[in-house]
Amino acid sequence: MTEQLPPVRPVFVLHRHRKPRPHFDLRLEENGALRSWAVPRGLPVDHQHDRLAVAVGDHDLEHATYTDADKDIADHGWWQLLDRTDRRFVFELHGEREVVRYALIDTGRDWLLHRTKEQPEG
Repeated sequence: MTEQLPPVRPVFVLHRHRKPRPHFDLRLEENGALRSWAVPRGLPVDHQHDRLAVAVGDHDLEHATYTDADKDIADHGWWQLLDRTDRRFVFELHGEREVVRYALIDTGRDWLLHRTKEQPEG
């Protein structure tokens, strides 16, 4: 009998940058790379206050563990895609302390990061 390995879950990392201006980078593993968005004010803490999320270039997967004097890891874990359309995708971040559901919405110019009103149980 062969041993079944659990499926590999795609990683996410939230980098906290101190320079050139304080901001966060949300990075989601997809198709072998880390898709990335700069989030100047950090992830939203409730469903009433969306955050600007500026798409930036993809990074290689090794960048998920990268830190330096001006960048550290604020949170990391794995993420799960729940729904996707051409202009929006809904996902859950399974981080070190909690599971939070967000939507990234393409405005045609930038993105909005929205914390959904309905959150996972637990």
